[in-house]
Amino acid sequence: MATFLFDKIIFGPVKSRRLGVSLGINLLPNDSKLCSFNCIYCECGWNPEETYKVNFHPRAIVKEKLEQKLNEMKNQGEAPDVITFAGNGEPCMHPEFAGIIDDTIVLRDLIFPEARIAVLSNATMIHKPDVFDALNKVEDNILKLDGGKEQTIIALDQPVGTFNLEKTVDLLSKFNGNLIIQTLFIKGEYKGKSIDNTSQEEIDLWLQHLKKIQPREVMIYTISRDTPVETLRKVELAELEEIAKMVEDAGFSTQISA
Repeated sequence: MATFLFDKIIFGPVKSRRLGVSLGINLLPNDSKLCSFNCIYCECGWNPEETYKVNFHPRAIVKEKLEQKLNEMKNQGEAPDVITFAGNGEPCMHPEFAGIIDDTIVLRDLIFPEARIAVLSNATMIHKPDVFDALNKVEDNILKLDGGKEQTIIALDQPVGTFNLEKTVDLLSKFNGNLIIQTLFIKGEYKGKSIDNTSQEEIDLWLQHLKKIQPREVMIYTISRDTPVETLRKVELAELEEIAKMVEDAGFSTQISA
């Protein structure tokens, strides 16, 4: 089983496929994944099978560690392009997420005012007003939408609890364009069933969702590391380019990561 966990609150900077020089923030536990999805392609592996008490990194500690790292980078003459909330699962699950975003904005403005702030989220927490408002404050509000059909998204993302595609699309549209939609395209098999979100029917429905959401950009990519399910295959660059052309023709700026 593939597992790639971040063992620190602040990690990097790393060269991101999508974002440039990225300083990462992991708000989730350092020793296990915590997510409201259990995606079959997740580089962090599966969610733990047993429930456990989650000890979130306190807001004050996150602020302290971030300030230390930003000052260290400043002293070394190394500037991040972006400060990215990612890590071992869904960052918006942190109960102090909104306050941590506020702290990060203050530190960014003080130390690296040119840097962007990004959040990589699966969009399952955007029904919470404080999370929605916090995401609206960052430059790169990157939210997942992994297909056109509800059953396809459920098969790929394995939501913990219920998932309603219509409601999710409606909530995403309420950002009024202040968001980036991120979609992973993949093929393969899982539990004896075909997995493929690249069919024309799937793409057509996905494009309809994009037209309702009206994101300022669409990021499309495929797997680049090992996955917990070994029967998955990456989508070739040529096919991603074909999908990107359809997105561009629909009027949206598109970025490909192959």
